[in-house]
Amino acid sequence: MNSKKIALCGLLTALAILMGYVEMLIPMPMVVPGIKLGLANVIVVIAMYSLGPKTALFISLIRVILCGLLFAGFAGLLYSLAGAVCSFAVMALLYKTEKMSITGVSIAGGVFHNVGQIIVAALVVENIKMAYYLPFLLVSGVVTGFLIGTISRLCLPYVRGR
Repeated sequence: MNSKKIALCGLLTALAILMGYVEMLIPMPMVVPGIKLGLANVIVVIAMYSLGPKTALFISLIRVILCGLLFAGFAGLLYSLAGAVCSFAVMALLYKTEKMSITGVSIAGGVFHNVGQIIVAALVVENIKMAYYLPFLLVSGVVTGFLIGTISRLCLPYVRGR
């Protein structure tokens, strides 16, 4: 890895952490617990399409761990990590097929982020009834995934041009 790529990774990681912090400041109606915008995922998607999946995974994991430790506590870290790993695995597979648009990849990532979190929540509370939240979370995953994918698609040419 050359120094330019290391600097870009550091910049993107710092930006993802900052976006995670900004997201905490945005009030969200708590109709269903756990719904968030996922602003930091813009950085992860851009990193995947500009630097490749391995580098994007590194940025995503560092962001989740640091944001979890700084802002969310252990439980938040656990849920975020489960969602991020599940989401990233699906996005990386779809990215490699090259058959889906960046917005489609992001939507799948948003949906599977929520799936990963529900699985962990059901295991933590030892109650499968947590799955009742899944339809609401899937809808929010599609909406936020679409927004994140659209923003990423619009920003990606500027990142690639640098």
